[in-house]
Amino acid sequence: MYHVDIFNKGDSAFRAKSKDYEFVVDTKGNGVTPPDTLLASLGTCIGVYIRKYSEGARLKIDEFKISVDAEFSKEPPICFKEIKVNIEFKGLELQELRKKALIEFIKNCPIHNTFKSNPLIEVDIL
Repeated sequence: MYHVDIFNKGDSAFRAKSKDYEFVVDTKGNGVTPPDTLLASLGTCIGVYIRKYSEGARLKIDEFKISVDAEFSKEPPICFKEIKVNIEFKGLELQELRKKALIEFIKNCPIHNTFKSNPLIEVDIL
């Protein structure tokens, strides 16, 4: 099971703690924003799956960059209506068949699957 605690002390900054790691989320520019963290989760999950694919396919990938772009909808409910992910490999050209196979593999990333499945989110006040 995954678990994250979020702490707030009255301002716009939040401390997110998972296991022994912490990071700051802030809507006023002193940390990443909540939407940034959501997009970063998708991008890093895809990165993990690129590494898994490269190991299984014995494909040597030294470096790559993942860019994730999204805009909020203009009408309520405010949410991301489209998310665009671009992957750049440094010094590596992939054939079209390999690109398609990699993209299909990447789509198995749990964060990608979560977006697709529209999960139930329950909120309780204790």
